[in-house]
Amino acid sequence: MPAPKAIAIIPARGGSKRIPRKNIKPFNGRPIIAYSIDAALGAGCFAEVMVSTDDDQIADLAREAGALVPFTRSEENSNDFANLAEVCREVLEQYNNLGKQFEFVCCILPTAPFVSAERLKQGYDLLLSSDCDSIVPVTNFSYPAQRAVRIDDSGKMAMIWPEHYLSRSQDLPPSYHDAGQFYWIKSKSLLEQMRFFAKNSQAIVLRQMEVQDIDCLEDWELAEIKHKLLHRA
Repeated sequence: MPAPKAIAIIPARGGSKRIPRKNIKPFNGRPIIAYSIDAALGAGCFAEVMVSTDDDQIADLAREAGALVPFTRSEENSNDFANLAEVCREVLEQYNNLGKQFEFVCCILPTAPFVSAERLKQGYDLLLSSDCDSIVPVTNFSYPAQRAVRIDDSGKMAMIWPEHYLSRSQDLPPSYHDAGQFYWIKSKSLLEQMRFFAKNSQAIVLRQMEVQDIDCLEDWELAEIKHKLLHRA
C-alpha cells in the first residue's frame, strides 16, 4: 500500500537552454521524464506522483506516463532561476488549498533515467527509520577531490589544496557529490530550512554506473550508453 503521507514531486519546466526541451527529449526511445515517473510509480510508497510544470506538452506526456498534473506551475517559479525548494513549497501550498497534506516529500529530477524504484524505496525506508531530516543519494568522485586544480584566465594552473601535492591517492579519504537524482525530505524540514541538504541529512551511496550528470549533448550520449549497459539483457 502506498504511504498515505508521501508525495513524489517531479519538477519539469518547459525552458531549457543547453539542451532544448530537455525534460521530454527522447532518451533511448522514451521521453526522459518517463523514467522518473516509472520509478516513482513502481516504488509503492507514494500517495501522489505529480509533475510540476508550466508546459502543456510536458503535462500531456506526464499524464500519458501515469503522473498527475493537478495544477500549473506559477510564472514566478518557471524561470531560469527557479529554486527546487521553492517549487516544492508551491506544490505543497497548492495541495494544502485542496485539503491535502503530506508528511514526506521526494523531489525526483525529470532528467534522471538511472533512478530506480528500489533506490526511492530505500530512501523512504531510511527516512522513516532514522532521525534524519533528509536523505540524499551521492556517488564518489572518481579521482581524489583533494588533488583538484584551478586554472586562471591566463591558463596557469595551481592546486586548490597544495598541502596534498605529495599525498598518494590511496591515502586520501573518498569524497562524494550529489548524484542528481532525488531528494527525500520531511515536509516540515523543507518548509523550515528551504533546502534539500538539510541540517540533519544522511546519504545513500550509489555506484558510479548508476549516475550520470546530463548538462550537454555529450553527457546525454554518454548517459544513453551507460543506461544501455546497465539494463542490457
